[in-house]
Amino acid sequence: MRITRALSVALLMTGLASVPAAADSSPSASPSSSDDGSAPTQAGTSFRAATELDQGQTGTASGSTGDYLYWSFAADAGQRPTVKATVKLPDTHAGETWQLDVYDGLRRRQACQYGAATRTAAQGTASLDLACTLRTVRAWSETWANDPLPGTYYVRLTVVDLQSSDLGQPVSTELRVDSKDIGGAAAVDGSLTQPLTPGIAAKSASDKASSSSTSAALSSIEPDGGWSSGWWSDRWVWTAVGGVLAALAGIGGYALTRGSGRPRRVPPAM
Repeated sequence: MRITRALSVALLMTGLASVPAAADSSPSASPSSSDDGSAPTQAGTSFRAATELDQGQTGTASGSTGDYLYWSFAADAGQRPTVKATVKLPDTHAGETWQLDVYDGLRRRQACQYGAATRTAAQGTASLDLACTLRTVRAWSETWANDPLPGTYYVRLTVVDLQSSDLGQPVSTELRVDSKDIGGAAAVDGSLTQPLTPGIAAKSASDKASSSSTSAALSSIEPDGGWSSGWWSDRWVWTAVGGVLAALAGIGGYALTRGSGRPRRVPPAM
């Protein structure tokens, strides 16, 4: 018994000693995408030259008052993107009005569900914050509708009203895109054949012609894990759970209403 107890104590002490070593050898938390230095530090000046930005990154850019600054990001079905921009203004300036516009892959301007996409900075204001939360991206829509669809989205930031004396003054901007996953609550029946990203038409034509000269797409950004197939959503899970509950309710109702069988005093049928 003494030997067994001694061995147990030794094993316990060995296990306690190995815990700090295991904790020290565990890998540290990896830096986020906005802290790893891969975030862009400039913005494009047109739709074709828009700077690609991943969701969760904070892109920065310097420019002059009056410039058009463009970024692009990818949004998939079931996501509700929120675009936030911060404009750092010069020390001395008059009243200025800045505007944040978001366009889809067909370059249709998307309305903001909520958020201040247009704001005016009073004289001497150091910075200005803009925000635009889009509607939930749908997997499929009618051709006449203006619903957000999966693909590339463009962000344009510019000043729309200022004094001529402030034109050309240096400004610095920050832009960040985040999304909330809505899930099956926004699911629809149907999906696009291809997401609305630049270069798909050229890429499809090159596939048919088997030519490698135009096989490269103009945009390489896509959501983490790739584009969704469009048919799966958590609505399937709730449908299955509802079917099981309905079956159990039917069985329970039958068990409560069928009774205990033939009464005792009723003579048998002849």
